[in-house]
Amino acid sequence: MTATGQACIVGIGETAYCRKPGSGLSQMALQLKAALAAIADAGLKASQIDGIMPFPNLGKAEALAANLGCADLRFAATINMGGAAPVASLRMAAMAVTSGAADYVLVPGGWNGYSGERVRETSAGDDDSIPGAQIARDYYMPYGYTAPPQWYALMARRHMHEFGTTAEQLGAVALAMRGHAQLNPAAMMCGKPMTMADYLASPMISDPYRLLDCCLETDGAAAFVVTSAERARDLAQRPVKVLGAAAGQPYPADEITNRREFHRIGLTSAAAEAFRQAGVTPGDADFAEIYDCFTFEVIQQIEEAGFCARGEGGAFVENGGISLGGRLPVNTHGGLLSHAHSLGLGHVVEAVRQLRGVAGARQVKDAEIGVVTGWGDFGDGSIAILGR
Repeated sequence: MTATGQACIVGIGETAYCRKPGSGLSQMALQLKAALAAIADAGLKASQIDGIMPFPNLGKAEALAANLGCADLRFAATINMGGAAPVASLRMAAMAVTSGAADYVLVPGGWNGYSGERVRETSAGDDDSIPGAQIARDYYMPYGYTAPPQWYALMARRHMHEFGTTAEQLGAVALAMRGHAQLNPAAMMCGKPMTMADYLASPMISDPYRLLDCCLETDGAAAFVVTSAERARDLAQRPVKVLGAAAGQPYPADEITNRREFHRIGLTSAAAEAFRQAGVTPGDADFAEIYDCFTFEVIQQIEEAGFCARGEGGAFVENGGISLGGRLPVNTHGGLLSHAHSLGLGHVVEAVRQLRGVAGARQVKDAEIGVVTGWGDFGDGSIAILGR
């Protein structure tokens, strides 16, 4: 990673999000719309973008460059870490702009995650888009172990068995995200408050996960632009500094049940590295945008990032601990659970808004340091420490 604060996020953009049969835009069109918004937000022209890092399996740099008019594309890469990819891409983009490999790197991502992903097919051959690939195909799927709620439920249930984590503590995560969404007019669940009774009454999907433990399926896109601190001084927005960033994988990365250290995930080592780079501790963070594909993954990442000890995450999130005004406001926009499934890019966008001080009713007062995480596949992890 580069020296602290020498790379910055200078532009952010999002489309509107929807949950209906068809957004009216193709996957490429959604990404281009978000990309153009981020480029304009930075005060740049699309022709100035010379680096692009697409989300895995959702776009190619050359197609994005051709549509945007990026005539001098010097840097392109894709990090295959699922939902951990956007924050891992932020890390690589920071390295690119500080090494001279590129001047302005665009990180876009978007999909028709509701209207275009309703029916899934499992290939009889190798399919590297499936977490675990051959192991999942050969050992999980034949026994009905086919979807993320089932895979990740194993982790949640083991934690509940070892540490006494409760369903109500999972529900506390869902309630905090839904509460923040009420303050975000762009959130899919704005205007749809939730109670603990609502949460506990929701249908069981894969024990211990209920329907309201699961993230939304959404159409939409988001993007951000990274450049060096030197170039950022001349641009339109207050730059948000990348103070530290890291990524990691559990071992083995393609298997859950036979891990010697069952609760160790990619974030376990990545978080320690990122905080060391930034020269701060978890206790210095004013807020965190934590990848919330399921409620327990918020609890697990809070623990593995060092905000509390392993086994104490359930108590950490109770009684408003991760709500605005609590010890660590988490997913102030509503997250994947109540804002939209923007592939984790929305978490970066929200962190930038918080550090710019433009988050409106959900603004964390005097926010100086924010943390963003990513979660992918069977526990790949990424993290960035951002500052004003």
